[in-house]
Amino acid sequence: MRVAMIGLGDIARKAYLPLLGTRADVQLAFVTRSTATLDELGAAWRVDRLHTDLEEALAQGLDAAFVHAATEAHPAIVRRLIEAGVATLVDKPIADTLDETESLVDLAETHGVSLAVGFNRRHAPVQAEAAALNAPFVLMQKNRTGHADGVRRTVFDDFIHVVDSLRFLSPGAKQARISGRLDGDLLEHVMLHLTGPGRDAVGIMNRVSGANEEVLEVMGGGVKRRIANLADVTDFAGGERLARRGDWTTVGRQRGFEAMIDAFLCAVREDRRLSALDALETHRLCEQVVAELTA
Repeated sequence: MRVAMIGLGDIARKAYLPLLGTRADVQLAFVTRSTATLDELGAAWRVDRLHTDLEEALAQGLDAAFVHAATEAHPAIVRRLIEAGVATLVDKPIADTLDETESLVDLAETHGVSLAVGFNRRHAPVQAEAAALNAPFVLMQKNRTGHADGVRRTVFDDFIHVVDSLRFLSPGAKQARISGRLDGDLLEHVMLHLTGPGRDAVGIMNRVSGANEEVLEVMGGGVKRRIANLADVTDFAGGERLARRGDWTTVGRQRGFEAMIDAFLCAVREDRRLSALDALETHRLCEQVVAELTA
């Protein structure tokens, strides 16, 4: 498969290149405006398809693309790929406004082109196992220290992972209550409470907390499980038992990138279309969070 990586920043280097760059079934093409970056990574990963312009890569043929460019560049890149009929996986968010996201998802649906979103936590083994418990109560925290930021950027670039995880772990919980605290224009903390028949899911992000952490708890029906940083799993029912990530478990596997990439490329190989309609609902909820916090 001829696969482009568009944008070669931190997430591309840490999460995607170690997986895509070692696959025998993938012929990589790099696309970025920086010739120095192309030279560096082209040599390091033995990639000879190096492009400073997306049109060059399209002209040489692509079967799929991974978009890792800055969020503000997503719409133009994703739109061009869809118009060219290239199956696309884009880092979250698709776009940082609901209108633009709806437009791109509608375009993919109309053209019959795969559009997937990099919600890797859905593919992380520990979170998939937690979802299988079908617990009636979910609590997720994703906190940072000293990172108060604008509301829209915080919600669409970071809190979106919490929003999507709650939707994944608590299907049917759709009624939303939102609260938060702003210091001027900077968002310090936000809380989302989703409810549905017999279900509650609470997501919290504090950007001025005392820890950088991600903690998920699912509980109910005699079960309680706590997952710290997608790695350490503690089951409390019948006594506290801690299971840590295996010594040889890679970060890519632990955090769901390996399974997510496999699922996407398998669909491309089998000519199965992936729809972003469910991901659109996560973006729709993020827009609601932004609207309520800035009202």
